[in-house]
This record gives sequence, structure tokens and C-alpha cells, in this order.
Amino acid sequence: MTARVRAPELRGRGWLNTGGRSLTLADLRGKVAILDFWTFCCINCLHVLDELRPLEEKYGDVLVIIGVHSPKFEHERDPAALAAAVERYGVHHPVLDDADMHMWQQYAAKAWPTLSVIDPEGYVVASMAGEGHAEGLTRLLDELIATHEAKGTLHRGDGPYVPPAAADTLLRFPGKAVELPNGNLLVSDSARHSLVELTADGESLVRRFGTGERGRTDGPAEVASFSEPQGLCLLPAGTADYDVVVADTVNHLLRGLRLETGEVITVAGTGRPWRSAADDGVALSSPWDVAWFEGQVIVAMAGIHQLWWFDPATGGSGVYAGTTVEALRDGKLPDVWMAQPSGLSAAGDRLWIADSETSALRWVEAGELHTAVGQGLFDFGHVDGPAAEALLQHPLGVCGLPDGSVLIADTYNGAVRRFDPATGEVSTVDSGLSEPSDVLLTRTGAVFVVESGAHRLVRLAPGAVRTVAGERHRTERPPSSLAPGEVTLDVVFTPAPGQKLDTSFGPSTRLVVSASPPELLLEGEGTSTDLSRRLVLNPAVPKGILQVVAQAATCDADVEHAACHLTRQDWGVPVLVEPGAAARLPLILRGLDS
Repeated sequence: MTARVRAPELRGRGWLNTGGRSLTLADLRGKVAILDFWTFCCINCLHVLDELRPLEEKYGDVLVIIGVHSPKFEHERDPAALAAAVERYGVHHPVLDDADMHMWQQYAAKAWPTLSVIDPEGYVVASMAGEGHAEGLTRLLDELIATHEAKGTLHRGDGPYVPPAAADTLLRFPGKAVELPNGNLLVSDSARHSLVELTADGESLVRRFGTGERGRTDGPAEVASFSEPQGLCLLPAGTADYDVVVADTVNHLLRGLRLETGEVITVAGTGRPWRSAADDGVALSSPWDVAWFEGQVIVAMAGIHQLWWFDPATGGSGVYAGTTVEALRDGKLPDVWMAQPSGLSAAGDRLWIADSETSALRWVEAGELHTAVGQGLFDFGHVDGPAAEALLQHPLGVCGLPDGSVLIADTYNGAVRRFDPATGEVSTVDSGLSEPSDVLLTRTGAVFVVESGAHRLVRLAPGAVRTVAGERHRTERPPSSLAPGEVTLDVVFTPAPGQKLDTSFGPSTRLVVSASPPELLLEGEGTSTDLSRRLVLNPAVPKGILQVVAQAATCDADVEHAACHLTRQDWGVPVLVEPGAAARLPLILRGLDS
């Protein structure tokens, strides 16, 4: 019999969405609680927020979701930035600010996102990493509700969520902008789930496309709806029967906008997120930006760390670059690694990319991916100078300039940076901005910055280039100590209640392992179908990152028309190689027994 484990007490720097009240486990007694360990840069965490919304609605009188924000980037430690993110992403439950990662360690989290389920008596009954758990959580919640209702330990009623006051601004967390043929500016008003046409100076409203409420309805401007739209691409005249491609991010769709009539149509995607290679060319995953390059639309598929192509004439789409492994590796397309690409800009023969999770500026040219600035998933900062030494912090936007240089919306540094390929130097053009998410160069030569956190567009003053020595940072995430030499990696997977492993289309599990630096692993790199792997760690490399991607296919058990499910998680595990340390690294893909 497995011993029951008491949930550790809730402690952190502060609370949001509670009306100023601090919550304890005693306040949750009688309810089922889900702790969602997240960080607002992480696309998988944003996917989980969307997966939890239907559960909040269905089980609102018995379920309390607590977002535990355990930050990766330095900027995410800022309480004001966290409060903005909670509003930006429509988080409608209490959030605990775990700035010092205390809760992360208490609940033994190793990956963003991680979910811990606490029963009405205060015991941890499940822990699961990654996304795609809605079905399993539904079954588990049904079981817990039935059990504790029978025991008399379930208490129905309102939860502790207190919504903040509504804000009144023209834009709310705008994402991207593009210039229209008439000189006006089209902006994705992301938190208001709509598109806005502004006058050429970026100051006044011309018209709005969308109701302003989260949805996925096609139709006229006043009827259509989006869900946190981001990227915009103006098509060359005559390309299709619509004018603008819209990355409708949380809907996992590409939408088309007809400027003359204001009509919105769906042009790609199914509305459900990509889950496996079987979805290539069919289902999208958090498209974040779009750009016209090489006669097609390139899509920054942030949710699966790839670029895709989309042909507006045929509606076809497919993989352009990336393998879904979240890391930094250059080379010939498509066999490269990316990490949440979020900004695109075509300039001549180059496609510039803001690869946000590696804090990198990269480019595609002649079928190859290159890195101009960036060192990996866990190295970031604000440092100017030679590109090989310069650092960014989670950039979301790029803008290629006619002279061959590129401007970067260095989002978490609150800056606009410039990379000059001719000199190989990175400089700071402007700073003190609030989460700039895009940079736009107009036909008249004006440069606008989408200052997302300040809910506005601002004009960039020309010529104000300076050098910042800045600071270097690494993610302050507790590392795992492992012994040099032979180590066993075990990914623990338990199917959700009512599901079983599915071998209908081949092996049900897949494991991909790599390391940064590559020298960390003497043996064990590569792909297999076994969720256990023998690794050999190099004693000459004292620390590094183990990059692990695991997935498992399941189907409903003992039903006539079984539904199929795919559980997938990426880990970047910081490790210290120390004599006498552990010789086993366990990771939980999904565990329903604590």
C-alpha cells in the first residue's frame, strides 16, 4: 500500500487574484486543488492554462486551481511583470508568486509545466509534467469527487478567486503590427482577442476586427472572434482572396482577413493543437508570427519549436525547419533545433528569427539555419559587443533593415537591440521599454515599437545607439547532482485512469536524449522507444544540461470507439557531475500515484 503524502504548505512572496488575501492549505480543505507550476515565458505552460479553463468551468464549485509561478528568466521575478502576465494570458484563478522557487522544490518539480493534485483532505494524489492532461484530469476529478462526496469530506461552494478591476486602454497587451497599403497600421490586440486598425501615427482607432471576447468564429468584423492573436502578414496583391494572414495563437489557427469587407475566415488548422508527426500539415501549435519569404508564408510554430510553410493559394502547409526538439542547433533545414520561435522578418535572402527560449537571434539563408546571437536555453542577459559574447533575454520580435542590419525587440530586457552583420556587433538602440514584442519599419522610414506591457505603439528615435555592459544570467533552477560515469535515466509514465498504452501504429513510447555541451554525454544520446536509458556522463565536464523529450501514446480502454491521446514533455535538466552523487535520474511524464 502506498503511503499517503501530505501536501506541503503554500508559501511564497505574494498572491494575485485573491483580493489581497494569502491562502493556506486549510483554506482549500474540502476542495480538490490543482497546483499548476508555470512560468510565463513557457509555451507549454500557456497551453496548460488553456487546457485548465474547461475544468475550471465544469468543476467550479469543487475545484480550486492555484497557479504557482516559479520563474525561469530574471524578468519573470519582477512582481509587476508577473501581474501583467496574469492579466495578459487570462489567468482566472489565484496565483502564488514562487520567486525563490521554494514551492518548486517542496513539490519536487523538475519541468515547466508540472501539475500536482491535492485531494479534499490535503494529500497529494497525483503529479504530472507537461501538457495534454485534460482527459486524465477529468477522470481523476470525477473519481475524487465521488469518493469524497461519499465520505462527506467534499464541500461545494465558491472558490477564493477574486478578479482584478478591468483596465481601460485603447490596446491591451498588443502583440505584433504590420503596415497596410493605405499607410495605416494593423495591430494584434492580443488580450482583447481582436485586430485593430490605427491611423498611420499609431495613435487613433480606425476600426476593430473581432468582438473582443475569446472565441474562434468566422464572419464580419463585428461577429468574428480570436483567441490571443499575434503575428500578421500582409500578402502580395493577388496571392489569395484575402489580404492578411493572422496567427490566431491560442486557437492554433491561421485566419485570413479581407480588408475591404472586414471579413475573417479560417485558412489553416483544426483548432486543436498538434500532438504528433501524424498532425504535420494538419493541426498547428501556437503559431506566434508569420512572414512572407521565398514565395510562401513562414509560420513561427512556437508550440512545437519549428517553422512551418503555408501556401495561401492552396491552403497547404508543412514543416519548414525544426524537429520539435527544444534546443539550439544550426545546420541544413529541416534538421535543426529551435526553442519557441516567436518573431520573423524577411529581408532580402534572409529570414530573421527571434528564437525566444534560447534568447537568440537566428537566420535562415540558402536552406540553412544560423545563429547570430545566443548561447542556449539557460544563458541570457543584457550584454552588448561582439555577437559571440552578446546576450539577449527572451526576444519576441525582429525587423530586418535595408542596410542589412536587424532590430530586435529584446522583450524581457525592455530594450530594442541592433545586430550589424557587417561588423558582428550588437548594440542597444533604446531601453526602459515595457516588454517590447515587435518592431515595424514603415515605407516612409519610421520605426514603431509595439510596447506590449505599456499597451501602445511608440516611435523609435533614430540614431540613438549606445553600448550596454549589462549582466549575464543563468536560470537559477536547482540542478540535479549525478555521478560521473554510468547513470540510468528513467522516465516514469502511468496511463491516466481508463487509458492504456496504444501500440496500434507502432511502439507506444519514444525517448530523445541530447546534452549541452554535447561533451557532457559520452554515451546515451539519440532516439529509442524505451523510456529507460543508460547514460554515461563525462567526468571531465562538471555541469551541463540534459535535454530529454519523452512521449507516450495511449487510448481509452475497454470502449468500442476508443479515443487516442499523446502525452509529451520536454525537459532541460541542469546537472552537476559530482563523485558519490545519484546514479539514477527519474522524470515523471505522467504519474497518477503519488
